[in-house]
Amino acid sequence: MPASHSRRSFTALAAATLLAGPAFAASPLDGWPHRPVRIVVGFPGGSTPDLTARLIAEPLSRALGQPVIVDNRVGAGGNIAGEIVAHATDDHTISVMINGNMTIAKLLNSKLGYDPLTDLQPITLVGTAPLVLAAPAGAPGATDKEFLAAARASGSSWSYGTPGVGTVGHLGMELLNGALKTQSVHVPYPGYPQVINGIIGGQLQWALLPPALAMAQVRAGKLRAIGVTSAGRSTLVPELPSLSELGLPGFQLEIWNAVAAPKSMPKPIVDKLAGLIGDIVRTPDVRAKLFVQGWQVVGSSPEGLANRIKTDTALLGGVIKARGIRND
Repeated sequence: MPASHSRRSFTALAAATLLAGPAFAASPLDGWPHRPVRIVVGFPGGSTPDLTARLIAEPLSRALGQPVIVDNRVGAGGNIAGEIVAHATDDHTISVMINGNMTIAKLLNSKLGYDPLTDLQPITLVGTAPLVLAAPAGAPGATDKEFLAAARASGSSWSYGTPGVGTVGHLGMELLNGALKTQSVHVPYPGYPQVINGIIGGQLQWALLPPALAMAQVRAGKLRAIGVTSAGRSTLVPELPSLSELGLPGFQLEIWNAVAAPKSMPKPIVDKLAGLIGDIVRTPDVRAKLFVQGWQVVGSSPEGLANRIKTDTALLGGVIKARGIRND
């Protein structure tokens, strides 16, 4: 074979190899996971994010063929864990977070070491729940609508309690203040148990509480439930009307928990985790356990969670800016 023909053949082969190269490029999923996967949780054992993470961990470990470890990094309302996850680069670190850690955290604290909107990426929305508007058992008004009328007439004489500045309970009550044109005063407490005691003891006139905590006290005759903050009635407390039904059309606010990843995690891995975790939380067994914990299961796509983050950031961010709320 002439040398010139050999050179042409070699050149053609090299060019074909280069063109075909991307088809044989390694995928981020090749061999992944090749080490244990870590779920970082910013709250202590027994908290709802912790319980959710532990429900997910075992079936996810079976699906991935690697251990899945729950790592509790408690503090700063879950934002210590948020920062750890945001800065992780090992492609094996994810987190179960509450909505505040994935939406408004930076708006409340400009010194925060991460920005959830740029440093995290959504995996899946696990579950949602409304809050229950609760009042003392002897609150004014023979009906729920009459109670809201009394609230409207209260001006600034009423107080509401929350588990802290910038929590969804706080921002939700400020939304309610705006909807009812009231000026009830915010009283922050260390946690929901103290808020409940404040209502029972008469120091507070109302508050937004998670359904499980509120309804235990309602059934004991210690609190009165007015309505829920979801757009319609909730399967968690179907006996309660929505605030929209009670004359506040369009009022909607929910708490939620979700799984997030660092921005650095490759999208194919994120999509794989979203599919697996979504399937896990929708299984009858896990769905039932999450329901008992107070969650309506969703198991969304990453895009579905991204849309929820965008909506909630706009809603709660508007309250933060309008009221000048900070938690620096």
